[in-house]
Amino acid sequence: HLSLICNFVVQASVMNQEQWEEMLTTKGLTVVDVYQQWCGPCRAVVSLLRKIKNELSDDLLHFATAEADSIDALEKYRGKCEPTFLFFGGGELVAVLRGANAPMLQRMIVEELAKEKLVMEQGSGRKVVKDFGLEEKREEKELQQPQNEESVIVPASKSYTVAIIKPDAVAHGKANEIIMKIQDAGFEILAHEERTLTETEARDFYQHKAAEACFEDLVQFMSSGPSHILVLSQIEGTANIIPAWREFIGPADIEEARREKPESLRAQYSTETLFNAVHGSADSDQASRELAFFFPNFRTASDAEQDGEEERVERTLALIRPDVARENRDEILAQIHKSGFTVALQKEVMLTEEQVKQFYFQHVDEDYFPALMRNMTSGPVLALALARKGAVHHWKNILGPPDLHEAKEEDPDLRAKFAVENEPINQLHGSANPTEAERELNFFFPQQRTLAVIKPDALEEHRDTILEEIRGRGFTVAQLKETVLSREMAEEFYKEHREKPFFTQLVDFMCRLVSFCKKKKKTKNIKCRA
Repeated sequence: HLSLICNFVVQASVMNQEQWEEMLTTKGLTVVDVYQQWCGPCRAVVSLLRKIKNELSDDLLHFATAEADSIDALEKYRGKCEPTFLFFGGGELVAVLRGANAPMLQRMIVEELAKEKLVMEQGSGRKVVKDFGLEEKREEKELQQPQNEESVIVPASKSYTVAIIKPDAVAHGKANEIIMKIQDAGFEILAHEERTLTETEARDFYQHKAAEACFEDLVQFMSSGPSHILVLSQIEGTANIIPAWREFIGPADIEEARREKPESLRAQYSTETLFNAVHGSADSDQASRELAFFFPNFRTASDAEQDGEEERVERTLALIRPDVARENRDEILAQIHKSGFTVALQKEVMLTEEQVKQFYFQHVDEDYFPALMRNMTSGPVLALALARKGAVHHWKNILGPPDLHEAKEEDPDLRAKFAVENEPINQLHGSANPTEAERELNFFFPQQRTLAVIKPDALEEHRDTILEEIRGRGFTVAQLKETVLSREMAEEFYKEHREKPFFTQLVDFMCRLVSFCKKKKKTKNIKCRA
């Protein structure tokens, strides 16, 4: 059932999925009150929505109530009596509110309506959010089309930090209240995502605390339920948001917080030291690491201008199976380069039967799997990490359909061209979607980190070109730091060359511009992840 509230005359009607999606494309802002049949929509909320509609009297504002039990797209919202409000603009989810918090709901409606009008009038981009209830359904559609996930962009002039509303505060229904206080204090929320960390993610995120006695308890706590992850930018007139945010949340020890900073978030919402309600980055380096952890598409405005925001370099996996790798390897590589790909990584590998089962675990029960197993273990497989803008979608297109009969009849592309006679298995593999590409690339090319240093002589004239080339080759800049090397630092960094005849000259070169760098130039220290 989907009950549309049109001018607040409630018209109950049975809606199918097509009508649901049609409703979401309505011009303007659509606020959907998600409820369950056994719980029912909150009458007080419906009255509030009627009041807001009358007060604003805006044709671009629409309301609907949706019964989660009868709509496939809302399956994940079943089993919870807490009301959820989904805000849609142009068919995209732009905000989520949980709980019948009337002041917060009214405020969010006014704010999101103003944002949507700005999008419609000026053509500016929407800030799209994710919610656990809709993610899986959206993924099914995304498998059929190229990804263009919106990046989180911070103006170059602003500082930023990562904030986490932890599971204890979320479980007690305090998340929206905390968010309202954050906004009232003048902090700008650049990104907001609700997610439940896996134990592995919690371990990775808190790896710097692995030696502490409470580490295991911390991992269990942080993976025990949903958290709210936020990217915050500075309040007006504040040069650095990190100390401002840490001052606002208070000391990590809740007894100290209650004693010395009773107005702080931790003093008001913590239950015990481990469960201290909110998190804040300790410094700018930690903020950068945490931002990359939760929002890998984060970039500053200057980065976005350099790279072209609409076309993001991505990577996909290509496999040239043994039969073709022996005979047509060079021809296929030439076609790959001709199609605009860069081969970021390449390796030739003999796969065991167990490795084939691991890689193709989704196909093990299929009739064709024995033939696939025989093919994949008959000789060396050439694995390639291909990089370009829209790599996943483009590689799939030039491969053609995976079924050889279909490929030959309908789309005589690479798979049809390099088909092997009397062999039912196609000879070229491509990742199905960006998620699969990440998994498959990690299978053949486990993620590693390396250090790159742009030295003083190249920094001023070639910085942007070098960074562009790094990204173009499929690397991710996981961390970027500006460092002026003292002589002691340079000697320590290059200590393995201490006995070499060029050592003194190298050290002199790396720190010869120290006094000048303090005024104008700095050495760029970049960690790259392949």
